[in-house]
Amino acid sequence: MRRQLRIALRTGIVTEPPPGRSDVERLGARLAGEIQRRFGRSLAIRQVDAGSCNGCELEIAGLTGPHYDLERFGLSFVASPRHADCLLVTGPVTRNMAEALRRTWEATPDPKLVIAVGDCGRDGGIFRGSYAVVGGADAVVPVDAVVPGCPPSPAAILAALLDVIGRRR
Repeated sequence: MRRQLRIALRTGIVTEPPPGRSDVERLGARLAGEIQRRFGRSLAIRQVDAGSCNGCELEIAGLTGPHYDLERFGLSFVASPRHADCLLVTGPVTRNMAEALRRTWEATPDPKLVIAVGDCGRDGGIFRGSYAVVGGADAVVPVDAVVPGCPPSPAAILAALLDVIGRRR
């Protein structure tokens, strides 16, 4: 045990550092300003898992943690699409989830934003061409923005939100 502890102390931290605090603060401040200009209130987000491996969901959950704390920027997750302004779609759209995604999109009030998160949400990713997969989110609903990556980082998701809100004036 002592040997293991000594090795761990000598080695130090070997993981990638999180994005700098100032980067997140700067991105969040710009996002909060755009949300206030566009909506005049907070932005309600409904996350839809259309058949993913949960990698993207873990990164989205990271947004609610203490490092990113998206609620301080005026973003919050809601349980109902009827309360949402934005849909975050993750995973390849499976045949079993295509109708559920379509209904969720229809239940979301206008003006609505749809963001496909991850490579699977973009075009089906590694599951493209499978008998059980329809394709990316754009095969079922109109998509306003795509966040590439497998899985994308929480900072990339925040940047995509800022980009799509800034474009829709």
